[in-house]
Amino acid sequence: MTTGQQAYEEVVTHALVTQISLGATGTLALITLDNGLDHTRPSTFGFAGLAELDAALDQVSAAVSAGQIVAVAITGKPYIFAVGADLSGVAGVNDIDTARRFTQTGRRVFARLNDLGVPTFAFVNGAAMGGGLELALHCNYRTLSSGAAALALPETFLGLLPGWGGTWLLPHLIGAAGALKVIIENPAAQNKQLSPKDALALGIADVMFEPADFLERSLAWAASVVRGDTVITRTDHTADAQAWDDAVARVRGGVEFRLHGAAPAPYRALDLVAAARTNSREVGYAAEDSAADLALSEELRASLYAFDLVQKRAKRPAGAPDRSLARPVTKVGIVGAGLMAGQLALLFARRLLVPVVMTDLDQERVDKGLSYVHGEIATLERKGRVSPDAANRLRALVTGTTNRGEFADADFVIEAVFEDLAIKQAVFAELEAVVSETCVLATNTSSLSVTEMSKHLAHPERVVGFHFFNPVAIMPLLEIARTAATDDATLATAFATGKTLKKSCVLVADTPAFVVNRLLTRFLNEVTAAIDEGTPFEVADRALEPLGLPMSPLNLLALVGPAVAHHVSGTMHAAFPERFTVSDNMGRLVSNNIKAIYDWSTGAPIVDPAVRELYVQGNQPSTAEELRTRALEALAQEARLMLDEGVVADARDIDLCMLLGAGWPFHLGGITPYLDRTGVAEKVNGARFLPVGVASLR
Repeated sequence: MTTGQQAYEEVVTHALVTQISLGATGTLALITLDNGLDHTRPSTFGFAGLAELDAALDQVSAAVSAGQIVAVAITGKPYIFAVGADLSGVAGVNDIDTARRFTQTGRRVFARLNDLGVPTFAFVNGAAMGGGLELALHCNYRTLSSGAAALALPETFLGLLPGWGGTWLLPHLIGAAGALKVIIENPAAQNKQLSPKDALALGIADVMFEPADFLERSLAWAASVVRGDTVITRTDHTADAQAWDDAVARVRGGVEFRLHGAAPAPYRALDLVAAARTNSREVGYAAEDSAADLALSEELRASLYAFDLVQKRAKRPAGAPDRSLARPVTKVGIVGAGLMAGQLALLFARRLLVPVVMTDLDQERVDKGLSYVHGEIATLERKGRVSPDAANRLRALVTGTTNRGEFADADFVIEAVFEDLAIKQAVFAELEAVVSETCVLATNTSSLSVTEMSKHLAHPERVVGFHFFNPVAIMPLLEIARTAATDDATLATAFATGKTLKKSCVLVADTPAFVVNRLLTRFLNEVTAAIDEGTPFEVADRALEPLGLPMSPLNLLALVGPAVAHHVSGTMHAAFPERFTVSDNMGRLVSNNIKAIYDWSTGAPIVDPAVRELYVQGNQPSTAEELRTRALEALAQEARLMLDEGVVADARDIDLCMLLGAGWPFHLGGITPYLDRTGVAEKVNGARFLPVGVASLR
């Protein structure tokens, strides 16, 4: 073994061969992939696992040559087909020769399924991701279980690209547009995965069966193909050169708009798919070797660090009390019936399946909130995401009233009213007079002090911050803020509820703006201050493009809204006047009800003339590089201060919050690895955030 191979201990995926009679049709050889562990540890491939599959194919090939079998199929252990390369092994590769040999070995072994001389089938019984899906693509035919939990090629999300034939096989099977959706667009959309129905519609699978009798029906279907009773016709997608080139150009434009060259993997994958139309299979496979260097990239190390945070640390939140202390939640109250309250009501009803009651000041507001919820349920039903029966149950669960006495038997009440401390204090005082002593009182505040909200209550121990991000249904982060008074039972109930809501929960201290909004406000503060000083809008907005952030600062400002941003800036200035400023120019935008810097009416962003007229700028402009340095140094300072203050347990929680709550790119690994890797952390703070080698090669 090379050094790269010795850097980790591989969990070997075994390939077990059995022969199954198809009756008069003949005998089928079934290869079952199984790493011997339960479904929480999916089957993966390292060098040893590939050797196991290679040996199984030797056995099968000999049986084919002897005329003993008429077909070959490959499937996985219960719930799992295979999820591709062992990422711990990939992370251990430290030389390009090992990386290239790993990709070549995988392709060589998988390609044998094309050369056995009999029909080959992938019985995709469960999750098939990365190399697991590529393995299925090497077979002549694919059956798919409707219960398969995850189908994807997520490599570009991690800084790699499909290296076991996927960049050639998939576009030839389903066309360039579909392939680029799976290889580039879905990974860019927070690593979106295909449902079995989506995979079938794209043409990745030939037929879909229910899980209960999946293997039996797959065998029967395979027999019908071998007999010639079932004929699958493939489309030659290479014939339409224009459609192929148009798909590549469209996706390339989207990648450039999003990344501005910040991460290499999507661009390299695009080039391979573009060339796949005219490349032979052998040339297309060999072209994937050109991307072996990605296995040694900083982007991969950063992405694997981020992936580990999301997959592991997010599931075991630091500082969360024992789950056994959590109280059951059988009814939820929501104070407010605006847009955020409506989103919360639908989320609680869908995930907890308990009655949810919204209240507001008058019936008109309540009715408007209920109308929003019912409209969203109707949309879910129309898209087939909930059945008609489930939709009716959800409508019945969500009710509205002006009488907060309806909260008397609620176990969990969350307020979602205007960000004003006095208003929130009054709401909590009213609630305490109604609810039971064990009812959790939660606030969705994004910047105000939870301690201040609860200080006049008789039972401040049952108050907790429960900060969602907008849109609630999509954003995975939930910041749970504990005050000095919050007791363990309340906190445990909050974490258990958050988990049931399918959110990734991070414990934060009750400090202004918690984590995400504090960092984003500081970041935006530096950009708007530079504009106030005289930096052109366009220069300031493009200054951070080399990072490949999900949106530019001024587009982020439009999403948040100048009024909200200005309000939060005021809150942060009051808390930390030496670092956070309040822009008079932003105040003028708010006073004139201007919602964004850019006017998009012509289809391209142009600074709104009304904004230019209102803005009073100085004569000390910054260059893009100067502003980028300034913003990053501000983030490094603020992150260090947050750790010193104990806002979160450690730097990993800051990274997790920004990855899940702000869309910080995986290829940067989170804020702290990027600041370490670029030397900004040491320049500003005199030390790195993370040990050398964590999330980077240096």
